[in-house]
Amino acid sequence: QVQLVESGGGLVQVGGSLRLSCAASGRTASSYNMGWFRQDPGKERKFVAGITASGDNTRYADSVKGRLTISRDNAKSTVYLQMNSLKAEDSAVYYCGADPRGWMITQFPRGYDYWGQGTQVTVSS
Repeated sequence: QVQLVESGGGLVQVGGSLRLSCAASGRTASSYNMGWFRQDPGKERKFVAGITASGDNTRYADSVKGRLTISRDNAKSTVYLQMNSLKAEDSAVYYCGADPRGWMITQFPRGYDYWGQGTQVTVSS
């Protein structure tokens, strides 16, 4: 069993930055691929970024390439999402997910077995 806790969300102006953190508990959390997703009320959860267990490979949604960066520190069992040049359309609840299968980084929520409670990001113009 893995438990995930997101933090770092908040209110920021357009063009600003935030860093989200996802702390994972559980002995094998560092061996899981991890992903960040975001969700607006009444809409589907959408892939933002993913990273392999080793941290060697990453994947991004086209809408965030060049602005958001995913990274991880396995010694701290924590995954980060550095968010720069934020836009109003980046506003959403952000969730981190853990994929225990350790294959390719998947963009589909059904590929992740564990989820955090989410953290709200609001970008104001």
